[in-house]
Amino acid sequence: MSELLLLIIYCALLGCGVGFLAGLLGIGGGLVIVPVLSSILLHFAILPSDQVVIVAIATSLASILFTSTSSAIAHHKNGNVPWDLAPWIMTGVAFGALISGFMAALLPEDVVRLVFAVSVVLIALKMFYSSRKKDSSTDRQLPNKGLLTLLTTITGGLSAMIGIGGGALLVPLLTFFSLDMKKAIGCASACGIVIALFGSVGYISSGSAHFALADGFLGFVYLPALFGIVCTSWFTAPLGAKATHHLPVTTIKKVFAVLLLAMATNMVMS
Repeated sequence: MSELLLLIIYCALLGCGVGFLAGLLGIGGGLVIVPVLSSILLHFAILPSDQVVIVAIATSLASILFTSTSSAIAHHKNGNVPWDLAPWIMTGVAFGALISGFMAALLPEDVVRLVFAVSVVLIALKMFYSSRKKDSSTDRQLPNKGLLTLLTTITGGLSAMIGIGGGALLVPLLTFFSLDMKKAIGCASACGIVIALFGSVGYISSGSAHFALADGFLGFVYLPALFGIVCTSWFTAPLGAKATHHLPVTTIKKVFAVLLLAMATNMVMS
């Protein structure tokens, strides 16, 4: 069996897991893809080690374009996407992701890795705290749409920089303002499409001078890995979306927090 075929099989197995998690938690799968794909790329010596993380991030974003589409369709069918808010949120994350996709390529690999690890630790702590807290009777109102767009520009930019679909940041943000958990996850899934699209444009454009299509790269996106992930994640994302209707909100939050802590530990230790 050729090494390229084996790499695609590894990525297909990765896609099975991240697709389900994308649908279940609205995270787009990037928190899992980036560290695992980095290890796969290093194992097969696809490229120099100092470029592995940015290629994993770019490939993660490109795969999220497909995974989030599948997940968002499932959440839309279940009535979990708040379309009255989604356009304002999508505008913010699109702007932030596009800028970040160009800027991340200019940062040293160690900086990108540190930003990823710190971001995930903070997200995990936030979700752990919120899952342990008893429900409060105080309802926070969503900010006006202009402020909401500004906040989501920041989350979109950070999401694209670390290669995630945005759910890890958007879900806590929206639930903080008392949006129903399932609605927040559905909105994050839809916004993941926008983050992945605009972020990928930035990574493809900025990476075109570093890698050639003949070597399997589209900018910083490694196409064989992308194919392996997408060929399975597209089908498992709807299963995760369906599972949100059978799990209590507190369980979803705890799963979310444990996942983030595990991914943060992996990045810090690697």
